[in-house]
Amino acid sequence: MRSTVKHCDDELRHTLYRFNTIHMREKVREAIATKDWARWTVLAIVSFTMMAGYIVAKEMSPLQFMLEKAVGDGGMGWTSGEFGIFAGSRGFFNVFLLMLFVGGVILDKMGVRFTGILSCVLMLAGSAAVYGAITFTSPDPVMTVIGLGTIKRQVALAALGFAFFGIGYEMCGITVSKVVVRWFSGKEMALAMGLQVAMARLGTALALGFSPIIALKWGLPRPILIGVFCVGVGLIAYLYYCTMDRRLDKEQGKQISDQTNDEQFHFTDMLLTIKNPGFWLITLLCLFYYSALYPFLDFATKLMISKYGVNAELAGLIPAILPFTSIVLTPLFGAWCDKRGRSATMMVIGSVMLTIVLIVFAMPGNSSGLAVTLMCVLGIAFSLLPAALWPAVPKIVPMKQLGTSYSIIYYIQNIGLMLIPVLIGKVLERDTVGEQVDYTHSLIIFAIIGLGAIITAALLLWLDRRRHYGLEDPNINS
Repeated sequence: MRSTVKHCDDELRHTLYRFNTIHMREKVREAIATKDWARWTVLAIVSFTMMAGYIVAKEMSPLQFMLEKAVGDGGMGWTSGEFGIFAGSRGFFNVFLLMLFVGGVILDKMGVRFTGILSCVLMLAGSAAVYGAITFTSPDPVMTVIGLGTIKRQVALAALGFAFFGIGYEMCGITVSKVVVRWFSGKEMALAMGLQVAMARLGTALALGFSPIIALKWGLPRPILIGVFCVGVGLIAYLYYCTMDRRLDKEQGKQISDQTNDEQFHFTDMLLTIKNPGFWLITLLCLFYYSALYPFLDFATKLMISKYGVNAELAGLIPAILPFTSIVLTPLFGAWCDKRGRSATMMVIGSVMLTIVLIVFAMPGNSSGLAVTLMCVLGIAFSLLPAALWPAVPKIVPMKQLGTSYSIIYYIQNIGLMLIPVLIGKVLERDTVGEQVDYTHSLIIFAIIGLGAIITAALLLWLDRRRHYGLEDPNINS
């Protein structure tokens, strides 16, 4: 009898302790979340760090025409196939060594502070390795790489550095996404994600628009060095975020870890994610959409020069229209999702616009005015889908599974981002006669991938109506 009473007392104390702990935790989180200055400052810091990564991710894309020039003409003598290998190398380790899965587990187990710092260090080391390969390695010697054939040693070393950068780049992406969800859940989450995406697009736009200008004036390695510097500043900014996060915890009188016992990740949670059909449709949509869009941007600058006759120094500015447009529109579409909803519908519309633009690019014609118009339309698509898609993930996946879920999404996406540039590079190499390049076949491939995005987005809209994920509902709790 006494043992029974004692057991009941222990259980009651445990229940009260658990209740008080949860109550305290929710009270602290509410206090932090209601500090507008704090969450918007956090958003600015992590968005800048991500923007630095985007600068490095796209700084080499508009330099393709210089890399493929002969060594005597100021180039490196690369082929379109070798450039495709470099562009796709960013996902090599993430795909073949499953580094995105590792990054997701690290994020869910270790939290956003540790994972964010690790990702920034990897980005810095990888971008510095790319700079070293381009600056200090002779472009003449060749080497044989299993699965890729014979390529220049400089290409192989630059691709190796870019692959290490890719580990940190994608890990930083899932970390920043979880930071935004953590600080903006139940508030202006789509707007916050839209602003974060807009900052990332600014990095893409700066890289596409100004890398050729800087390289033509000061030499090919200079824009790469600027990218290394930006990532270094991004690391310092993230370190400040970590100190600010700890200080905010201390202001509440209690250290709050990134995760509590109730929220800790368990490997069995992955089974729940894998069984979720909505999660897989989101993942496939990311695969199709970004596999059509980002590799297209990798080759777009040379497309402007070869097909539309744009001056080489200004050619990068036309693809830069796309991210510059999305800088303005993505936060606006995000704010619409917060207040009005309709996220799944926006994903369908964005996928349709993307595919139509790629089909028109594949048609005959060389009007630079048409190219500018198409890029403006593509900029709208580039804003619609991300503004709706990324805030939709937390509606489908619980918070404690979010890091691992983002890692799976990014992993599948990286398969496309790795393989499609290699494929397009080989197709362009085959379709090149002298200095004339026929982009028809490569653009048809992009359009087919875009068609896959339309079908997937339509299925997600249909499934949302059956499963009631809330994708069409506003993000701000009334």
